[in-house]
Amino acid sequence: MQLSVIILNYNVRYFLEQCVLSVQKALEGIDGEIIVIDNNSSDDSCAMMKQRFPNIKLIENKENAGFPKGNNMGVAQAKGEFICILNPDTVVAEDTFIKILNTEHRTLNTGIIGCKLIDGTGNFLPESKRGIPTPWVAFTKIFGLYKLSNVFGKYYAQHLSENQSGEVEILVGAFMVMKRDLYNEIGGFDENCFMYSDDIDLSYRVLQKGKTNYYFHETSVIHYKGESTVKDGTYMKRFQEAMNFFYKKHFKVSVFFSVFMKIGIVLFSLMKMFQGKSRPKSTPENYFFISNNEEMQQKLEAKLLKKIQLATLTSSFDKQSEIILDANSVSFKEIISFIEQNKNKSYTFKILPPNCNFIIGSNSSNDRGEVIVLD
Repeated sequence: MQLSVIILNYNVRYFLEQCVLSVQKALEGIDGEIIVIDNNSSDDSCAMMKQRFPNIKLIENKENAGFPKGNNMGVAQAKGEFICILNPDTVVAEDTFIKILNTEHRTLNTGIIGCKLIDGTGNFLPESKRGIPTPWVAFTKIFGLYKLSNVFGKYYAQHLSENQSGEVEILVGAFMVMKRDLYNEIGGFDENCFMYSDDIDLSYRVLQKGKTNYYFHETSVIHYKGESTVKDGTYMKRFQEAMNFFYKKHFKVSVFFSVFMKIGIVLFSLMKMFQGKSRPKSTPENYFFISNNEEMQQKLEAKLLKKIQLATLTSSFDKQSEIILDANSVSFKEIISFIEQNKNKSYTFKILPPNCNFIIGSNSSNDRGEVIVLD
């Protein structure tokens, strides 16, 4: 088997359904499998998986085992030569895996391959490529110096632009492709870290094996990002613990630096909490449905109580429009490309996944997202 896609889920039932549908299409023509691990969700994620995807391997945990342990459980049952660690709040294009598996870099001394991640509005997510957060690099991140000059830009690997492939040090756990043997050789994710620095730690240990991590910009994946984690007090506590975990594991630090880092981590955590707070949602003035399905158009109008115009990918759209993209009529690749090309145009986007009764999307990288069930 060529590829095993590992998806760890926790309480994002609708995002998971859309993710699995996109992965199924991306695995067509590839000898691959999907393994979903559920970390004791309180929604009906598992019931949905059994009803909608009965042939996909589902691991049901009786507790929230955390990101590292959950993924390690999935990889332990994987059969692919390569594995892809994938967040459930993502959407991949039909050719994402083919492009990555066919890139020459997978045959070189490659450790982990990542890709270009965008949020639900089409904007690039800078954590797609990062540097090792050494004390100095952490300092530039915490105090925003990386925004001033590329001299301080190592945290987000600013030696590469978002549209330039190349070697990087750290890749994000939302999308990681690597050989299963290498994953097992380094021991997978460190289960002593509940979450948040696990991808940094894994990337760093791959580098310590003499391998090269690689950012591949030629395929874009939507990562709704804000959906999987609520930025609350528990988040801040775990984020601090994660940063402390990484520094204690990999760096010898002075008392002065330890005090500095504690202050910095608190400030950075508070900033992340503020970014994650819900923002008032603006009401779109116009609605467009990229589809040829008039029956679904009428169904959407009845649910949203709005006039919705049928449109195509090449139509002209008014400002302050909500654009609903029908994945029954256009491909996920076309949807991702359309959203990316129309970023920052006062549009919001939602997707109607194939053969689903809901539309789904988010309006920023920090937005918890919105699901509208049509029935």
